[in-house]
Amino acid sequence: MSETPLLIIDDDVKLARLLKDYLTPLGYEVDVVHNGSAGLKKALEMPYAAVILDVMLPGMNGMEVLRELRKESTVPVLMLTALGDEPDRIAGLEVGADDYVPKTFSTRELLARLRAVLRRSQMNARVRMEAESMVTVGELKIDVEARAAELRGEALLLTPIEFDMLLSLGRAAGRVKSREQLLLEVAERDFEVFDRSIDVHISSLRRKLGDDAKAPRWIETVRGAGYRIRKSGGD
Repeated sequence: MSETPLLIIDDDVKLARLLKDYLTPLGYEVDVVHNGSAGLKKALEMPYAAVILDVMLPGMNGMEVLRELRKESTVPVLMLTALGDEPDRIAGLEVGADDYVPKTFSTRELLARLRAVLRRSQMNARVRMEAESMVTVGELKIDVEARAAELRGEALLLTPIEFDMLLSLGRAAGRVKSREQLLLEVAERDFEVFDRSIDVHISSLRRKLGDDAKAPRWIETVRGAGYRIRKSGGD
């Protein structure tokens, strides 16, 4: 059985070693880098299944690493931070993190979050027999098998969770999806843990679609209900 390749970018040598020692016997092949610029280089060079990234790094911090990484890669990223304030968590999600864990985590919690992130990334790689290969909403085309989306012929660079959310909304074009439904479908974790994450990912999707939340042409907010993608597709 092949091992799952992971990259840990964290300047806390003791913590990084603890995580590597914990994850290796569980079937993960773990590389560790202790500074941001070197971590970014390695993340772009190697086909990792996921990256565990610390926010507080010397020199190039974790947010900067993630911002640069997202320009070229959609690899799932689990952020670690010693900061507990909500604005810090929101900032990580806005830049493109798939999940966010404070450094007070237990190893079991980290493993559960990591597995969920990996599962989200991999679940749609296996095409379900009954699933359509292409979802089209106006000028938006979502290729299910290739896990790729384009708008007016231009490719959209989406994180795994953004793609899953766009696909969920696209398949239900014209119908409302509640935050709870979206979290259960694409995040697979208790929405009460971090109930604003859906709003952050929707905001990011809107930016990438060139949408305006005040006058949406694509993703509409239905007050008290959730979100829907317009069936007319940007008209």
